[in-house]
Amino acid sequence: MPNEKLLIVDDEKNMRTVLRRALSAEGYEVFEAATGKEALDVLTDVMPDLIVMDQKMPEMDGLTALKKVKRLLPSLPVVILTAHGNVQSAVEAVRAGATEYLTKPFDLDELKLVVSKALGVRDLFREVDTLRAELKREYDLATIVGQSDQMRDIYDVVKKVATTNATVMVYGESGTGKELVARAVHEYSRRSKKPFIQVSCAALPETLLESELFGYEKGAFTGANTAKKGRFELADGGTLFLDEIGDISPAIQVKLLRVLQEKTFEHLGGTKTIKVDVRIVGATNRDLQEAIADGTFREDLYYRLNVVPITVPPLRDRKEDIPLLVAHFLEKLGSKRKMSKEAMARLVAYGWPGNIRELENTIERAVILGSGDVILPEHLPAELRAEPVPGGPPVPIELPSEGIVLENLEKDLLEQALRRAGSNQTKAAKLLGISRHELLYRMEKFGLHGPAKRS
Repeated sequence: MPNEKLLIVDDEKNMRTVLRRALSAEGYEVFEAATGKEALDVLTDVMPDLIVMDQKMPEMDGLTALKKVKRLLPSLPVVILTAHGNVQSAVEAVRAGATEYLTKPFDLDELKLVVSKALGVRDLFREVDTLRAELKREYDLATIVGQSDQMRDIYDVVKKVATTNATVMVYGESGTGKELVARAVHEYSRRSKKPFIQVSCAALPETLLESELFGYEKGAFTGANTAKKGRFELADGGTLFLDEIGDISPAIQVKLLRVLQEKTFEHLGGTKTIKVDVRIVGATNRDLQEAIADGTFREDLYYRLNVVPITVPPLRDRKEDIPLLVAHFLEKLGSKRKMSKEAMARLVAYGWPGNIRELENTIERAVILGSGDVILPEHLPAELRAEPVPGGPPVPIELPSEGIVLENLEKDLLEQALRRAGSNQTKAAKLLGISRHELLYRMEKFGLHGPAKRS
């Protein structure tokens, strides 16, 4: 049985009585008001789920009362009752925000059906509003978790650039959260109610990527049995996120440059010029300056894309954010478990070559495989269970007055550790006070791919 509250507004007492009895019998809690003014006076006290209101009343007619109700409670459904032959007024009421209208005389079963339908529409709108709010929260800056200086700088840039139409390029290693930044730019912009369309450029071969971006006409190629809109058209008015844009072919780069310059393109196999209003947000884990130097990326396209660059730091460079991220992922998983100090120390000491994505997977694994209220070091993957070396002895290096190149020193220390450990990666990592996983990351960073033993 329903338990919603209904407010009946009608200047005829007999009509109110009939409606109250019919709707009360359906399980609704029914309140009454004799005028539009009286309805407004009791509205915030009663807080009904739906109003059934006569269109023609003294002092304040139903249409005027409806407009005032909608200003106070925009999502509140209102069913308007109108006299036969006055349908035009009912149409005006619907335009003013009424959910439904009934023409007198009406059947009580019809009234019950209309009320039930209007409440169903209300529930649907509430669900949509909830989903929108959840989506906005999911990609809100508040969920790009971190309070480090690097992340605070990113928040400031996102808020500033979002209010413009400037093209944005998001740089960062795989797993750092580039898509979240792109979505935050969209959600904070005036385009937030329009589509956010994503394309993973690296996942599609050139011919398929071209048809996905620009669409095609029927018969443009074998298998094109119907015309299809491309992602640019689908994103019209909104944002197009081109993930891993550094991997697109020279031919696609030329077409993309034209869209950025002229806001126009043609379907594959078509001749009609299509104009779109789309904001581009690109992302890549490549160094585009190097790609320009080796001839794989157009310099003119780079400058069109790189209007506002945002670099998302790797997790190893913002380790102070790890406890916040751990708490976020535990909450996201719906887990009440806590991270022990020892386990948190392992998480903070680790190098995280897979960045935030690897951390999230690690927390999920610990929640699934662990037991008890507290996550312990033994619940973590093997590469995180190694004891972190607390400082170790000071490195006997005297800083020369002319300075040093820190990366050269790091590479030299890696090579020394590997030589001293006889290429045993586990022993070399222990000598350097890092995990084997982090050692592998740093070896790859400096191109140290010589034969190395695991143990």
